[in-house]
Amino acid sequence: MQIQIDDLTHPKVVELLQQHLDDMYATSPAESVHALDLEKLRQPDITFWTVWQQQDLLGCGALKALSSQHAEIKSMRTSRQHLRKGVATHILEHIIMQAKARELKRISLETGSQAFFKPAIALYKSYNFKFCEPFADYQEDPNSKFMTLVLGSAD
Repeated sequence: MQIQIDDLTHPKVVELLQQHLDDMYATSPAESVHALDLEKLRQPDITFWTVWQQQDLLGCGALKALSSQHAEIKSMRTSRQHLRKGVATHILEHIIMQAKARELKRISLETGSQAFFKPAIALYKSYNFKFCEPFADYQEDPNSKFMTLVLGSAD
């Protein structure tokens, strides 16, 4: 598996992100969907990675800077045909490594509360993410769960 920074222009990436958005809107009420579209993922405060094996797109993930010490994981997604092959673990480990290299103190995420999201929540828990209160601009929402991982001591 090869991970690379991506400019979100490859048709396979566009298709994967559309599947992601489609699933989010099929699973959660529209007001509870916080997945970003292509244009929002292209913002300068976001680094977006894709995971490839030869010409196959396996998955993606992004890190959005919230401050100099805190970032948010966005758009974690595994291609449907590559589920349960370790793709999400691979990209999550890469994102955590990148966050540490950037000397971030914490990374957080928002995910859904429905059964669809149980595998993702289990993955995050296995990397010591803990449930937390809403962060950044998020509000309490019964359709959302918030998790955070402390990477270093808070100043």
